Formats: sequence, C-alpha cells, structure tokens
Amino acid sequence: MLNRRRFLSKFALAVSALSLAVGFGMPLPAANAEGLKIGFSQVTLQSPFYVQLKTGAEAAAKAGGDTLVFLDANGDVSKQNNDIQDLITQGVNALIINPVNPDAVVPSLEAAIAAGIPVITVDRSVNGKGVTAHVGRDNKKMGQMVGEAVVARLKADGVEKAKIIEIQGDAGGAVMMDRRDGFHAALEGSGHTIVEGPYAEYIRANAVTAMQDLLQANPDVKVVYAHNDDMALGALQVLKENNRNDVLVAGVDGLSEALTIIAEGGNYIASTLNDPKYLGDVTIQVAREAAAKKEVAKFVDAGSTLVTSKNVADFPREGLFAEYRPQVLGQ
Repeated sequence: MLNRRRFLSKFALAVSALSLAVGFGMPLPAANAEGLKIGFSQVTLQSPFYVQLKTGAEAAAKAGGDTLVFLDANGDVSKQNNDIQDLITQGVNALIINPVNPDAVVPSLEAAIAAGIPVITVDRSVNGKGVTAHVGRDNKKMGQMVGEAVVARLKADGVEKAKIIEIQGDAGGAVMMDRRDGFHAALEGSGHTIVEGPYAEYIRANAVTAMQDLLQANPDVKVVYAHNDDMALGALQVLKENNRNDVLVAGVDGLSEALTIIAEGGNYIASTLNDPKYLGDVTIQVAREAAAKKEVAKFVDAGSTLVTSKNVADFPREGLFAEYRPQVLGQ
C-alpha cells in the first residue's frame, strides 16, 4: 500500500508538472536527430539473454550519439514502477520497457504516455493501451519450428510414440505461453505425449534440479524440450550424468554453446535463433523513430529461424548467442 501511495503521489506530481509546462508554453522534450535520452526499464539481468539485450541496446544508442538510461527492476514490480517514474521525471524522449508483469506496470506506462513519452515494449508485451510499438519475435512460431523438428527427427528414427518432457519458463509469462503453445501445436496429432515439467525461470541451475526429478519419474523419456537453451543445457547435463545419450534435447534462443553441440551431431537436435544484441539494436532504432514522431509498426519482428545440424554452420557464433540479423526495418 505504501509503494502504491508513493507511486500515485509521484504520478500526480508528474502530471501537474506536465500541465504547468503546457500552460506556460514551455517546450516538452523534443526528438532530435541525435542526442536523445532514451530510458530502458529491464525486467532483470539474471538471464544471459537480458544481459546481451542490454549490451546491444547500449551499443546502438552510443553509435547514434544518444544516451541510454538503463535501470534493472531485478524481477520486482514495485521497483519497476518506481524506475519508470524516475525515467519520466528525468525527461526521457522515449521509454523502453521489458515488463516484469504485463498488467502491474500499466499505470506507470499510462503516466509516461500522459507525459507525451512514446513507450516501446521489448521481448515481453503489456496488456495496456497506448504503447507505441512492441519489438520482439514470434515466440509461438519459434516453439512450433522446434516442435516440427522434433517430430521430423522422431519420424526419421522410426519412433511412433514418444514421451516428451517440457521444461517451462516463467509461470504466466507471455513468452512461456507462446513457446509452449507453438510446440504443442506442432505435436498435435503426432501420437507423442508431452509431460509438462515445472517452471524453471529460464535458469540452467533450476533446470538441472527439475530434470533430476523428472528423469527419475519418467525413465522412458525420449525427448526434452526446454523454453530456452540455457535450461535445455541444464537438462542435457543431467542426462549425460545418467548416461542417457539416447534422449534428444531441443531448446530456443540460439545460445552459441547449444549450437556448438548441435554442430557436433549429438543428441541436441534443434534451436531457434533469438539474437538479443540485435533485438536491442532494433529496439533503439524503433525508439528513435517514435521519439521523432515518425510512424512505426505496432509489432516489429526482429526475425528468427530454425537451426539444426543441416544449417548450423551458416550462423556466426563467436558471441554468447549466435548472430542472426535480417533486415526488418526496411532501411
């Protein structure tokens, strides 16, 4: 309740300041060709993907002569709301947000919109209205592509009915639901069975713990699908420790470590690319366009593709994540 009171108080002050500025003819923050101040409220930095997303955004902002004010919510909704209000007070020209919760940050976003600041969501969308654009990838399609690869591999191996363990991301998360639903759609009517495992929060250590229990409860497992490569690699570690090289593994995100194993032709069979640095780069470009009051698409898809042993050599993987940078903004 105290956090809510503080937020409402800050919101009232922000709106009052905005009204005074308009009333006295004071100019609001303007979007220049360069030298913008762009705010970025990130859900967490506890995931390698989000660390790389931050790195990509920082590099793109610096290259364009802009200032990126980055704040980490560390998975705390209250902190994220306070962070957004702080960015509004600083007079950012555009606000990027990767929400902790799609509903809980809506009042903060409404405050930004009321202050005339364009709001761009990245990776995770929100349920509120007025957001200028969402930059991300089609996670349902990504899950479906991996599912189709799993079905194809099982068919090639002559396996008609397989038990597939699914290690999930975060409970209630939009990305989790899309990667789950896309994978399930690909498996529909295949004759295979999916066992939905626990939510491991996209963290490898959590997946290791989960897989230890899942393997004991499901010794007849044929495939493990995880909502990201980090968790899939955690599952693979447990499988190796138990000499279960007969179990296939698939993930999402294009982690270079995973692609190296795919290239070796082992039992890690598929992933879909989700280059976070490029996602950060595209998001900054969209933020610039929005700050300049230019028309931008409501959804900007940064692009993805399936990776298997057949095409893994096509993608550079010098960094933490494999590089995949299709032209998506029509420039």
